[in-house]
Amino acid sequence: MSENGTEATQAPQIKMNVLTQFVRDMSFENILAQKGASGNAQPDVQVQVNLDAKKRTSDHQYEVAIKLNITSKNKDDDSEMFILELDYAGVFHVEGVPEDQLHPFLLIECPRILFPFVRRIVSDVTRDGGFPPLNLDNIDFVALYRQEIARRQEQQDQPVN
Repeated sequence: MSENGTEATQAPQIKMNVLTQFVRDMSFENILAQKGASGNAQPDVQVQVNLDAKKRTSDHQYEVAIKLNITSKNKDDDSEMFILELDYAGVFHVEGVPEDQLHPFLLIECPRILFPFVRRIVSDVTRDGGFPPLNLDNIDFVALYRQEIARRQEQQDQPVN
């Protein structure tokens, strides 16, 4: 009982564990080396991020994936220098999250936990691929989630011909 005689309602206790994480798929192409080109090019790096979450067959288990498509082009002539595609996933045990908050939880909190590992892989692969290590900036997963919701809403609002 609280001071005013009413029962205090407690928020549900949220439990989350990372059960495993892994590289599902990865591809790195050093296009600059394939062309036999070298020199001091000024890179223009573009990073596309996609997120995916799905329920697994076990209770309270979800697989969350971060999919990156990174391209680096030469600023001078717009020629491609390298392409890195990475699909990195984690399996999470999640309990206590209300059903209406589960989708944003899986697509914001879980990627936040995976991101430092993704950043390290990208850095190592670009360095091992013959380029300076690419250290990704932090990703605002809240903003990314909101953009995706807005995009889906816009698609639903489109008239069907």
